[in-house]
Amino acid sequence: MQQSHIAAVAALEQACFSEPWSAASLTEELSNPHAVFRVAMEGDCLLGYVGMHHLVDEGFITNVAVAPDARRRGVARALLAELAAYGTAHSLYRITLEVRVGNAPARTLYESEGYRLDGIRPGFYRAPAEDAAIYSLYF
Repeated sequence: MQQSHIAAVAALEQACFSEPWSAASLTEELSNPHAVFRVAMEGDCLLGYVGMHHLVDEGFITNVAVAPDARRRGVARALLAELAAYGTAHSLYRITLEVRVGNAPARTLYESEGYRLDGIRPGFYRAPAEDAAIYSLYF
């Protein structure tokens, strides 16, 4: 992700999440030495993005977002593969994430990519309130 992607990523956040990251927050990530953000582009069009924080030997996925008209085309799968390759190259122990328990398509995707359910975090999400499923990909 580069500065030129921020407006499109912020717009995608607005379209996908009830509590989206702001353009300012996304811009801050560009200078965060622990941030690993990747975008999927088709020409000048943003299809999706993924963000992760790399701390010591673990990765913590912050967001996975795909434009509604680009879904079911392998975009999220490709972005997750980028993070898995990063994890292997940087000798991570695991990559972890939280996802709404009711987000069946995302949970199915994570499981198909080798992520394992570690547990449930009650009341993690607001607007609307929902539990989070915690998944990890172990290396």
